[in-house]
Amino acid sequence: MVALILGIIFIAFTVFSVLPAAPLAWGANVIEFLKGFLPVLSAFVGLIAILIGLADIKDKKEAKREELEATKNN
Repeated sequence: MVALILGIIFIAFTVFSVLPAAPLAWGANVIEFLKGFLPVLSAFVGLIAILIGLADIKDKKEAKREELEATKNN
């Protein structure tokens, strides 16, 4: 329950701070941050995708090998 209330408070603050009519008006700063952070985020996502793909290939090879061993033992 506390996490839900805190989440609502943080979302409300975020919306309030980004609105152009609000006293903080951080909208331009948020856009500037996102422009700088997007390439870094896409690099991390790409790296994670490559690692997941390599692990998937490794798992498929190992599953095939175990299947061949199981058929040889029977």
